[in-house]
Amino acid sequence: MSNNTIKKKITLLDSNDYIKSLLLLMKPRVMSLVIFTCAVGLLTSNVNINIVNGMICIIFVALGSGAAGCLNMWYESDLDALMTRTCLRPIPTGKINKNQALVFGILLTVISVSSLYYFSNFLSAFLLFFTIAFYLFVYTIWLKRKTPQNIVIGGVAGALPPVIGWSIATNSISIASFSLFLIIFFWTPSHFWALSLYKADDYRKARIPMMPLTDGVEKTKIYIFIYSLLMLPVIILPYAINFSGFVYLIPAMVLTIYYNFICYDLYKHKKNKFVLKKAKKVFGYSILYLFLIFVLFLADNLI
Repeated sequence: MSNNTIKKKITLLDSNDYIKSLLLLMKPRVMSLVIFTCAVGLLTSNVNINIVNGMICIIFVALGSGAAGCLNMWYESDLDALMTRTCLRPIPTGKINKNQALVFGILLTVISVSSLYYFSNFLSAFLLFFTIAFYLFVYTIWLKRKTPQNIVIGGVAGALPPVIGWSIATNSISIASFSLFLIIFFWTPSHFWALSLYKADDYRKARIPMMPLTDGVEKTKIYIFIYSLLMLPVIILPYAINFSGFVYLIPAMVLTIYYNFICYDLYKHKKNKFVLKKAKKVFGYSILYLFLIFVLFLADNLI
């Protein structure tokens, strides 16, 4: 094999690794949730929309989510390097430098917002821009290093994708789309505080004031349980406003009551080894729970 061939293969491998690193900057797991909840908002609007155009719009919303993730990693690269959960991200490992991440994040923001405006409407483009700006300036820069309520207030950004999906189809915001927003908004604290319980050492290293560190484990468990209970009226709201039927309501209530149960189970255990185990269970189930709730919305809408 010639030296030129070897060099070309090395260059190709380096290029693939660089592209992969750029994709990781966009937080693909978060993007997948954004795509799904945005699609549910769009599809449950009961407005006839061109499928191709709808898919294009959702892709640009996903790129907007990627922009927010990228800018978050740019600003928090010093914290990411300290935490075992994030130390292998592209910037701490040196695969991408901070300037490149910043430029990429800004570029994604401009492309996603302007393209969504072109293919959809001003409202949906504005909501996408607001989501990116809120996640960067309010959550990442202002709240995260200052208050244990960072997750509660910052949850606004994560809860907006279904509202954006609805606005793409209808060029409006309604109480129905707001009910989808509330489900994600009230789900977020119990989800992330459960994570913070078994990743407390990581947050301690990074000096991020998550609730287990500022208020203690017991108070965190109480708040996790309280927020799980708040999901009950939030889950009922779509049915109460005639946005959904029994196909959604009955299984959603069963899923929520089980969520209440495992959050209470976490609360009642005092020994650290059991707390960590139960917290992992709450965190894992919370992801499945939110996914199934939105699947039920789709199923109810189709029926």
